[in-house]
This record gives sequence, structure tokens and C-alpha cells, in this order.
Amino acid sequence: MTAMDASTLRIRDTTLRVARAGRGQPLLFLHGPGGLAESQAWLPALAEHYDCHAPEHPGYGGGAVPAWLDNVRDLANFYLDYLDQQKLRGVHLVGYDLGGWIAAELAVRNSHALASLTLISAQGIHVPDVPTTDVFLRTDDDLVRDTYHDPALAARVLERAPTEEELDVAVRNKEITARLTWQPRGHDPDLAKWLHRIAVPTLVVWGASDRILPAEYGRAWRDRIARATLAEMGDCGHAPHLERTAETVAALTRFTASTGSPA
Repeated sequence: MTAMDASTLRIRDTTLRVARAGRGQPLLFLHGPGGLAESQAWLPALAEHYDCHAPEHPGYGGGAVPAWLDNVRDLANFYLDYLDQQKLRGVHLVGYDLGGWIAAELAVRNSHALASLTLISAQGIHVPDVPTTDVFLRTDDDLVRDTYHDPALAARVLERAPTEEELDVAVRNKEITARLTWQPRGHDPDLAKWLHRIAVPTLVVWGASDRILPAEYGRAWRDRIARATLAEMGDCGHAPHLERTAETVAALTRFTASTGSPA
């Protein structure tokens, strides 16, 4: 597996930590509410196929919360600045959970730098009459069990005792996530109105056994984005890229190849 290199950049007045590795078409991965460390394990697999950029969102990972950061839309605009400053074009944009919400907001605003969009178990929309898990009301251990379909995998994750520093970072990640997603919980009522503006091919990846955002959410994203297809994975929970890494990477590479962009 390809090792990731860490660097620190300045995007306007904000410090941004970025993990990067690989060659080929650029891919920008936007992590979920657990921070970049939560998804670190699958980044080397992406770097086998792409020039993978994986930033840690401002305010996450123990970093300072910028004065300008009030909502998910702010992060979408920030990453447009990132794409411009890095002079990236033909980008495969991939977002998980909160990162998927940010990615969708970005694509609605401006897709000039994008070759494709991939949403993995994305927050951001509300599907009436479909019960979801309120992650703010779950204990840390219960949330891990909720995330994975395979109880043995959840047990292995829970076996590892976090350090004091990791616990502190986790608390701060929860605080900034609450600031961004508390009300309305986990979605923007205005986003669904503008999903027709997403002008690039879109792949929606979802676990058929997702207990946090059930599979109906994946189907709703697919139905609301004109050029979207759905890869629904059996025996898989809320984190397909971690529970079914090989299958998720294979679905992504097939999809990006079908857009005419090499992987």
C-alpha cells in the first residue's frame, strides 16, 4: 500500500493539514464527523489509483475553529478555494457522511473543477418517514456498533483503547460537528432544492444494512441527482469504505473509468 505524506498549507488565512499520495487523476476525499483519522485506513488504497488529497477539515483533529466557519456551506466554499489555489482540474470528489454533505454543497455551487462526484453514506438531505439514528444521543461504543454491519469488526474497533490525546480530539470533533449539523439535524432543507445543479456524473455508495442513515437515503440521493447511479452493498453498514474497502474502491474505479477519466 502507498504511504501517505502529511503537509500543512495555508488557504487564505486558514491552516489546513493534508495527507497526500499517489499518481494519476486527482481525487479529493472529504472525511466524516470522526475526523480524518477515522477514514485513514482506506486512503492508501485510493492512492493506488489516484493522486489522493485528503485534508482534515478546519476545526477538526484538534485544530482551531476558524472565525468564518459557521455551517457546512462555509466548508463547501472553502474547498472551492482549495481547488483553485492548488490549480486542480478534472477532480474526482469523494465525501463520506459529513464529507458527502460538504461535497454535494460544493458540486451544487460550482463543478468547474470536477470530473465526478461520489457520495458515501452522505448526510445533507432529509427523507420523510425514514427513521435514522441520532448520533448525538448514542454513546461512543454504541455508535461504533451502529456503524458496522459485522459485529466482529465493531468488536475489533472497540478493542483498541484510545490515548488521552485521541479522546480529547474526539470530544472536539463532536463539538464542531454539533456546531455544523445540530439544527436542523444532519441536513440542510435548502440543499435538496438545488441538487439538479450537480452537472457531473455521480456515484452514490451505500450499505444495505446502514442503521444510521438507512438505504432509503442512498436511493433518495440517486433519485434527486440527474446523473447519479447507486452502488448498494449487501452485508454492509454505514462505512462501506472501511467495512468493504476493496469493493468500494473497485466500484469507484469502475465509475471513474466510465466517465472517461483514467484511474
